[in-house]
Amino acid sequence: MKQVLIMNLNTIQNYTSSLEFIVFIIVVMISVFLAVTVYANNPRSATNKIFFLLSLFTAFWLIAAYVVKLPIFSSEQLFLARLGIFFAAPMSALFFLLAHTLPYEKLQLKKNTFILVIYATILMMGLNISPYAFTSVEIINGTVNPTPGIGLIPFAVISTLFSALAVYFLFKRIKSSRDIEKRQLRLVLIGILLMLTLVIGTVLVPIMLFSSGIFLPLIPIYTLIFLGMTAYAIVKHQLFNMKVLVTQALTLIIWIVLFAKIFSVQSIEAKVVDALTLAFTIIFGIFLVRSVRKEVETREKIQRLAQDLSVANKELKKLDQLKSDFLSFATHQLRGPLSTIKGYISMILEGSYGAISERLSGILKKVYRSNEKLVGLVNDFLNLSRIEEGRMEYHFAKASVEDVVEEVIDSLQENAKHKGLKLIWRKPVPPMPEITMDAGKIHEVIYNLVDNAIKYTQRGQVEISARKTNHALRIVVADTGIGLDEDEITTLFQRFRRAGRASTVHVGGVGIGLYMAKYIVEAHGGKIWAESPGQHQGSTFFVELPLK
Repeated sequence: MKQVLIMNLNTIQNYTSSLEFIVFIIVVMISVFLAVTVYANNPRSATNKIFFLLSLFTAFWLIAAYVVKLPIFSSEQLFLARLGIFFAAPMSALFFLLAHTLPYEKLQLKKNTFILVIYATILMMGLNISPYAFTSVEIINGTVNPTPGIGLIPFAVISTLFSALAVYFLFKRIKSSRDIEKRQLRLVLIGILLMLTLVIGTVLVPIMLFSSGIFLPLIPIYTLIFLGMTAYAIVKHQLFNMKVLVTQALTLIIWIVLFAKIFSVQSIEAKVVDALTLAFTIIFGIFLVRSVRKEVETREKIQRLAQDLSVANKELKKLDQLKSDFLSFATHQLRGPLSTIKGYISMILEGSYGAISERLSGILKKVYRSNEKLVGLVNDFLNLSRIEEGRMEYHFAKASVEDVVEEVIDSLQENAKHKGLKLIWRKPVPPMPEITMDAGKIHEVIYNLVDNAIKYTQRGQVEISARKTNHALRIVVADTGIGLDEDEITTLFQRFRRAGRASTVHVGGVGIGLYMAKYIVEAHGGKIWAESPGQHQGSTFFVELPLK
């Protein structure tokens, strides 16, 4: 029974030792891998260089801490114990530099302070490798226990100071930083706190209270947590690169585990099977990493294009705003002189400055009409700029749609006669009720529709009618003009769009009248649309305004 118990304990010890060895190898390999990967990510960055050195010294410290326990090196245990704290000395200094520099590419310390850190680190390393650090070594219950000397005092003081300052700087910078930098610093701080919490909770407390070092083999994993989170923080602004990094790390772990498994089995058949599995996994891993890298490169290109597009959109918005500002300024400046011209021409035609000849009167009437068109165009652009800036104002009140239509017909009757067209108003009987609307804006809408109908009709008539439906008042403007096809109807109410055959009837304008009409009608809670049987078969425009 005693022999069975001893055999079981030996089996457990062997299993624990092999597991500790596998964990040790994996952590060291990943630490070196992270160091090289982060450095290769940006070799010119001070942050990346500091992390590279920190990861390497951590790996050297882990190696020394593991090797010192091996019986094969029993004669060199004192030197190996000193070597362990020799590599531990620069870790606290590098940790301090990393906390002070992350994520910048240049060192943030002043030159004199940096030199002081270097001298303090060299002093610690020199004392730690000297006989003043550890004076002797004892083996108690299979555990290596070095006897500390006076040389450890500077190491304890300086490394504690560097660690405390690093945590202080991290907290301070997290408060003052923003966005990506804040998230990066927070990740590093979380990594530190996790590592310290795990070390204190599972290593120091059991040793102090129960004299148990059962969790000592897990220390490499705790350091890996900090290094992994720090590496992620450094390249956080390049998340796609991080995917490659994680894929490579996981693939490497699988390779190491399979490689170690080959030496843990006894039979040749099992070794061959494990070797073939490792070979297959290596080939598969290489293809996996390559495919991930290609995917990453593609996504990075897409991300760069998206960023370029975002910048271009911002520039376009700025240009659009500048255009709107210029348009608003120009139209405001033009309205004054045009109104003055209109006033003087009216006074001349009315004889306020004396009698004029019929020939001159005819010319002045043409000038007056041209000026009116220009005034209308300026007003359209002014309204367009107000729409784009969200400054269109409405003055709602009870008013009659019939009165608005009659005002429009009075204004455009002369234009229709000039082209030989009939302008017909089918007045509803009985009269339609008044509705709440901005009469001036609705006047612009109806005027625009009737004016367009006259412009696009060469012969025949333009008919305006109105009637009451269940929930709205409907105004209809029908003409016998050039008509519309389906494509024109779908784009008719867009900004700067005109009928495709507008040039055939020599119609002026820039194509914003219907766009504004749609905007005004929809602001009233109504709707506007157009229908046409086809080309040369006339068009009909409908406006519906809600009764309530």
